[in-house]
Formats: sequence, C-alpha cells, structure tokens
Amino acid sequence: CAGGTGNPLVTTDTAAALRAREIEADILLKATKVDGVYSAPPEINPHAVRYEKLTYDQVIKDNLRVMDIAAIEMCRAAKLPILVFDFKREGNIERAIAGQPIGTLISA
Repeated sequence: CAGGTGNPLVTTDTAAALRAREIEADILLKATKVDGVYSAPPEINPHAVRYEKLTYDQVIKDNLRVMDIAAIEMCRAAKLPILVFDFKREGNIERAIAGQPIGTLISA
C-alpha cells in the first residue's frame, strides 16, 4: 500500500492547504487525534488550556505546532479558516461540516 499528497517535498498539512486554495474551499478541516489546539501538549501538561478560537498570528507567534508553519501561512494569505477537531469522536465530522462549535477555529 502506498500513499502520498501528490506534492513532493511538502507535508500533508501544506498539501491540504494547497488543495483547499485550489478548490476555493470555505474552510480547511484538520481532522486529527486531539479535540483542538492546546497551549501545551495536554498529555504532558495537565494544566494545558484548549483554545476555542485563535488567529493565524497567535498560532505562529506562540509556536503552537498544530500544523506546519507553511500551511498556516498559506491559509492566512488566502484568508482560509482552519478547524482543528478530533475525528475519532463519533459525530464530529458531521458536526464540523454543519458548522457546529467543536475543536479550535483558526482565522484572521
């Protein structure tokens, strides 16, 4: 079995941002194993805070590492919001598509 992004030398995050821009998506859905963006890794720091909303600049300035910087900067340039959410939680993909408040929204 093989996989790939179709874009050599870029991460899956950057490839997703590229595709989202190409298709003029309204939002980039970052389905992952955590329920949003935290101030620190919650498995290491029990006092880590989950953010409901962040700006692209906050993510970059605070080095929050939710996605690679190239992907964040590409989304910022395109004014493309990013929703980071836990895809393992039942119903979350549907909630994300419906625009319900889950995870962390990154925007301007």
